[in-house]
Amino acid sequence: MSEERIPERSEQNPEYTWAIEDIYADDSLWKADLEKLKKMPERIIAFKGKLGERGKTLFEFLTLSDEISVLCDSLGNYAQRKSDEDTANSTYQAMTGQLTNVYVAINSALSFETPELVAISDEKLEMFYSETPELELYRKHLDKIRKQKEHILSDSEERILALSGEMAQSPENVYSMFSDADLKFPDATDKNGVKHQVTHGSYIPLVQSKDRILRKSAFESMYHTYDNFKNTCAATLSAQIKTLNFYAKARKYNSTLEASLSGTDVPVEVYHNLINAVHENMHYMYDYVKLRKKIMGLDELHMYDLYTPVVSDIDMKITFEQAKETVLKALEPMGEEYLEILREGFENRWIDVYENQGKTSGAYSAGARVHPYVLLNHKDTLNCMFTLAHEMGHAIHSYLSNKNQPVVYSDYVIFVAEVASTCNEALLMQYLLKNTDNKQEKAYLINYFLEQFRTTLYRQTMFAEFELKINEQVENGETLTADSLNSLYRSLNELYFGKDIVIDSEIDLEWARIPHFYYDYYVYQYATGYSAAIALSQRILTEGEPAVKDYLNFLSGGCSKDPISLLKGAGVNMTTSKPVSDALKLFGELINEMEQLVK
Repeated sequence: MSEERIPERSEQNPEYTWAIEDIYADDSLWKADLEKLKKMPERIIAFKGKLGERGKTLFEFLTLSDEISVLCDSLGNYAQRKSDEDTANSTYQAMTGQLTNVYVAINSALSFETPELVAISDEKLEMFYSETPELELYRKHLDKIRKQKEHILSDSEERILALSGEMAQSPENVYSMFSDADLKFPDATDKNGVKHQVTHGSYIPLVQSKDRILRKSAFESMYHTYDNFKNTCAATLSAQIKTLNFYAKARKYNSTLEASLSGTDVPVEVYHNLINAVHENMHYMYDYVKLRKKIMGLDELHMYDLYTPVVSDIDMKITFEQAKETVLKALEPMGEEYLEILREGFENRWIDVYENQGKTSGAYSAGARVHPYVLLNHKDTLNCMFTLAHEMGHAIHSYLSNKNQPVVYSDYVIFVAEVASTCNEALLMQYLLKNTDNKQEKAYLINYFLEQFRTTLYRQTMFAEFELKINEQVENGETLTADSLNSLYRSLNELYFGKDIVIDSEIDLEWARIPHFYYDYYVYQYATGYSAAIALSQRILTEGEPAVKDYLNFLSGGCSKDPISLLKGAGVNMTTSKPVSDALKLFGELINEMEQLVK
């Protein structure tokens, strides 16, 4: 028997589940809106061949696009959030599948949009703006589309790509069903012979345990299971990378990286600069590994020893209610406007708090227009309190962008997404460090801060480098196999962790359990976002109201400007390596402070 049974969804206290009924009171209302959406392709097709005729016609088409976006927001959030509550529930799997089919039909119907928009001459478009002043709202939107002219295909080619949309989602969908719904792990056993259930949600708390036998057992349970399916995982990931490569080539990009980053107006140099900056500061990571080994008094430091707090006699058990209270206090420097939104989220069930059988793993925030929805798998740990602060940062970013921007500009790009979340984490850490005089507790917190640097700046950059390399291999005609992926992943672990840790063979399989490798160059933004967040949090704490005002303007910006300009407005220049280098310098200073504390 396991020590703690994971409840069924039906057993959850509604108070700790999200208010999905705020979107639709029941499935029948969702189905009614789905029928409305099914009629949209016909309305879209009515504009085919007409976008370049008159400004009024173009404006009507763009307002229809906004109407579709709002409808898709409600339909998509309801179906996906319900599916994530229990991934084994076939009803909501079917609903997401139905919705995907309609998305494909809409995208297929829209295949004429971009070719027609880029075909309008500059002179004619300016005439449209003069004749139809309300069209001015969409100028930036149209400019962004027209900048992609060299990557836009013919009407018929665009239609073929649109029709392939559902098929392109298959690798990620297959991986999600396999990893979240079907994959089961053997129980881990502690030093007393007590068994503990291993799930995606329980794994990190288990490897944070003081019990080294339990840590190793959980580590082996996770990776030995993935090892049994390594060829399936490799084939699925290979299919994902081949899909990205196909679309990049079809749209005449030089690489999948260029294709991905062009959609968010981020220069590819930002990606390469991140990796290079981390490589130049790898000695800080080696110092940290050496210090951890020394503090823990181990002859050999293993990969399963990386998550447990090195201050072993500090046990910080933090309930969800305590976590909410602490996060509110920590974010007081953000001002009352920010705190009001945070309280609203806490008090009106924006959050799905605890793990249940079949619930999707990890944590996220989904920025629905009615209000954001935050998924957690809270385990009463310090890490989970930081996750709460992190995801509510995303949520408030979405809330403010939706509130302050028109539909067309309300969805911020992913490059800035992690800034709001990690800024909250940095402020929480500063609050905790400031409000403890206990030497051991301070050491515990500094270690946690160090771990944020390790897992966010170093680890996510390692993930980014892995993702870049496997994409380059496919672009060069190489085949991704389980053995080649294991070998590459092992070499990166050796580079990033150095010689003072045992690179256990099990860690070679870690790539197989990382869902973000299916998100198309997403992970690097955790590292760049963390660097920007450190800079912003320091400015908020030192400058106060002016910095908060700039920061709230940034959160309210949506995609009304390119992400580099939005961050510059908040006080951070991400076109340079300075934010990354400064953050890593702080990491080095914290290592020195930690060493003094534990002497």
